Amino acid sequence: MRKEFRDLAPPEAAHEAIAWLDLAGDTESVPLREARGRVLAGRVDAALDVPGFDRASVDGYALRAHDTFGADEVDPAVFDLVGVGDAGSRPDVTVGGGECVEISTGAVVPDGANAVVMVERTDRVGGEDDDARIEVRTSAAPGDRIMFAGTDVAAGERALGPGTRLTAREIGLLSALGVDEVPVRAAPRVGIVSTGDELVRPGEPLDAAAGQIYDVNSYTVATGVEEAGGEAVLYPHAGDDYEAMEDLLRQAAEECDLVLSSGSTSASAVDVIYRVVEEQGDLLLHGVAVKPGKPMLVGRLDGSAYVGLPGYPVSALTIFRTFVAPAIRRAAGLPEPQAATVSGRMASEERYAEGRLRLMPVGLVEAGPDERLDGTDVGGDTLVYPVDKGSGATTSLVEADGLVEMHPDTERLDAGEAVDVRLFSPDVRVPTVVGVGEDDPALSRLLDRLDAPRYLALGSREGLRRLRNGVPDLAVTTTGGDTQFPTVEVGAWSREWGLVVPDGNPDDVTGLADLVDRDLRFANRTPSSGLRTTLAEALADLAEERGETRHDLVSAIDGFEAGRRAHESPPRAVLAGHADVALGLRATADALGLAFVGVGEETVRVLGNPERAEKSGVEAFAARVGAMDDLLADLPGYGRPE
Repeated sequence: MRKEFRDLAPPEAAHEAIAWLDLAGDTESVPLREARGRVLAGRVDAALDVPGFDRASVDGYALRAHDTFGADEVDPAVFDLVGVGDAGSRPDVTVGGGECVEISTGAVVPDGANAVVMVERTDRVGGEDDDARIEVRTSAAPGDRIMFAGTDVAAGERALGPGTRLTAREIGLLSALGVDEVPVRAAPRVGIVSTGDELVRPGEPLDAAAGQIYDVNSYTVATGVEEAGGEAVLYPHAGDDYEAMEDLLRQAAEECDLVLSSGSTSASAVDVIYRVVEEQGDLLLHGVAVKPGKPMLVGRLDGSAYVGLPGYPVSALTIFRTFVAPAIRRAAGLPEPQAATVSGRMASEERYAEGRLRLMPVGLVEAGPDERLDGTDVGGDTLVYPVDKGSGATTSLVEADGLVEMHPDTERLDAGEAVDVRLFSPDVRVPTVVGVGEDDPALSRLLDRLDAPRYLALGSREGLRRLRNGVPDLAVTTTGGDTQFPTVEVGAWSREWGLVVPDGNPDDVTGLADLVDRDLRFANRTPSSGLRTTLAEALADLAEERGETRHDLVSAIDGFEAGRRAHESPPRAVLAGHADVALGLRATADALGLAFVGVGEETVRVLGNPERAEKSGVEAFAARVGAMDDLLADLPGYGRPE
């Protein structure tokens, strides 16, 4: 039976349903050394005075205050030195009239003394220690320079209350009280189950040809659970078999306060997880009016709380952060983190008309000092741009800095419109420079030399499109000619391109004509790649030589229309035996141990937004491009344009 999302619940209902589940767990006692970050489950009273004795707060001399009355620089009071008091030792003398004891900071103030004069206001006169006398050049009041017993914490006093999160300060206080074990709230145990026959745990062999993918959600969600104060328990991933999934979920429910699953929650004939919860527990909610993350389940299973997250990593993490993490923090007794938001302006127009709350992943970039956007002065402002490759793209997890909420009645955000960005973490910082464009091994090495850059390898065509729209600081492209919009030249290098073939070139490939005339399987780049554009231009030249059309030649190449995005992807198809020939670079073929048939050279150009040319990050990038000859020398086929 196929379960449809007929009535999507509003986001508020999802929050209420999860809150109703009540994830609060038990309490436990932990050693003080392991208590950092935990939350006290009960009050801690002081069992002793801190300090437990009258303590000197400076190096100096302990004496009776009234013996110093009237003393000053001109007419000092003179005292007989009758002893020495060190920290950690019991005093063996009582101070009488006209007497003093030399004392160290933290030492016990001897009986008879009621003040300490700091050593800087005294002079030692006389002979040896037994005959020494001390001149005091200031008057002291009773209690001066003394911390009396119980001044810090008095015995019986309430030291810390329940709900206190234990940081270094609280650990220090508890240490001073002699506490070696404290009662804390037990972190809620959260069982994590990733479902789907296609999943493989990282580190295990992967059969990509069979549609297998690595399990992203288990580790991603587990880390989120721990960040929220919970204890993550990873279970083996479940396939889409009803009985196996039921057994695994019931085991997790028996052992944990909350069970989180990801995948198998959408309206699909193979999805069975909602049936497990519906038949073995209580299904409270199925489907939320939010994007990404519509397929969400909330319920109870064998007495444990249950939440089903979507399968796509971006959707799963977004739903977890928005709905589940707050509930885990409440159960652990942790406060909501300090609001981490920044105000910015949309770098480009964004349209939306799906009628449900959209949690849009966005990136941040700093505008140029004098930049204007559609007539609006945005100089030095934070600009916001969507980072949305689709819910299945895991790179969106690290390319985005936060979320912008687009409400159901919002159809469009205009370029320059003010928005609030809910950052993924208070530690998020705006990248020093943002670039979009061609995937290139030299560029990857250059980026390693910069402080906090961000680069989106989306291809030459997309880099130029976004640069034209004013989003990035830089575009990296291999396409030549006039861009039809203002740019500044930041730098350039050249690279040799051609055909990558198996080691030894078993098919004796000699050039582009072999792709057209022979039955060879070809692995190409995506249309957005500048390298594919270079190939298309070379094929057009070949077609002209033959008196044919480029379309005729392209149609004869097996695999031309399919494309792989990164510079290594097509050669790896050759390495795996899935293709006979691939479009690629000499440097890539050399790195993978493959043979290479050179066809030509192309220039990689870095173009900048003129209004961002004075940004420090852009200037640093330009300086690195100018000083990258050592990088180019290490890559076969690389150099400077002639």
